[in-house]
Amino acid sequence: MRELAMAPGWQASQWFNTEQPLSLAQLRGKVVLLHAFQMLCPGCVSHGVPQAERVHRQYATEGVAVVGLHTVFEHHGAMTPVALEAFLHEYRVTHPVGVDMAVAGDPIPATMRRYGMQGTPTLILIDPAGRLRLQEFGRIDDLHLGVLIGRLLMVDRVLLETSQPTDHSGDRSDGCEEQGCAVR
Repeated sequence: MRELAMAPGWQASQWFNTEQPLSLAQLRGKVVLLHAFQMLCPGCVSHGVPQAERVHRQYATEGVAVVGLHTVFEHHGAMTPVALEAFLHEYRVTHPVGVDMAVAGDPIPATMRRYGMQGTPTLILIDPAGRLRLQEFGRIDDLHLGVLIGRLLMVDRVLLETSQPTDHSGDRSDGCEEQGCAVR
């Protein structure tokens, strides 16, 4: 069984839709969906950003944190934080969005390089322990993403439940419980 790599932290120069900067360490214990996008990327606008917002609205109370990362590697002059703020307002994006930190002399911003992203949109899933579970460039199907998020949420719950002592004092002697009957 191969060991899963810890997800690298991100570096953002500015944040929107949050009162304070976010870090990966702050989100430990939650499934994190990090979506890297550019506001002038057609795939991001048509699929990536709306998908992330849907996940945010559906799973915010279920232990999933959605974080956008505006990671600009082209058209730097057009994709400024002022333009991004207007974009987020117009597209009704409510989840937190950070601006990936520019690196002097490098068109690729810091977090994009740290993760080795191929472009935008890129979707990254990080489990509650902070391990990188998925990094996908391009479009990912909503149903597939939902299954992946569900699995990460269940793994976390199963681990939590199995680490707690179980009280079997109320078990029926015939092996039947509300969920079904087990062979004893």
